[in-house]
Amino acid sequence: MKIPHLMLCALFPALLLACSGDRAQELLDTAQLEEQQHNLPHAKQLYDEVIRLYPSSKQAEVARARLAQLNSGQ
Repeated sequence: MKIPHLMLCALFPALLLACSGDRAQELLDTAQLEEQQHNLPHAKQLYDEVIRLYPSSKQAEVARARLAQLNSGQ
């Protein structure tokens, strides 16, 4: 049985996150990838997650700035 390509694309970032020691950076990288793929709702969700889980991190600072730009239509 073949797994649809879309399902693999959805599972791959999750698998990367599970194996990483720097989850904040992995979440940020995944959010940026989702944004590049024009999946803005998921990118915003991931940026929010970075901010919620790691509020004082450098990644949260980047996520806040990017989320503000996305929410203002830029």
